[in-house]
Amino acid sequence: MLPDYDVIGRRIRTARLEQNIRQEELADKLEVSVAFMSRVERGKSKINLKRLTQIAELLNVSPGYLLTGSNVASKDYLKEDFRMLLDKCTPEQQKLIYQISELVSKIKLESKENIYKQCTVIKKY
Repeated sequence: MLPDYDVIGRRIRTARLEQNIRQEELADKLEVSVAFMSRVERGKSKINLKRLTQIAELLNVSPGYLLTGSNVASKDYLKEDFRMLLDKCTPEQQKLIYQISELVSKIKLESKENIYKQCTVIKKY
């Protein structure tokens, strides 16, 4: 699975704004141009893991958060990503996802075996 640089860029921008850091300040600290930082935040420039880690440290977030959006300290860590995913779906796809979510919410997930069994049932739909 390839990284989605648009999503990573939005997360960088959001984290930067939450820290009240101007794009120019972040670019200076990273020793890159403001134009490059702008392209990164718009998903137009790819960044390597070393640069991603530097950005994460400066913004006080984990590199994992910038890559996946998950902050395991929060129980709502997938809400924003799920919302963005749903926004890309057609109304028919959204309805199917809703129906699957209803089924999943009724499943008792005590064990991995039970999860696998239920996934097999859902795949039949």
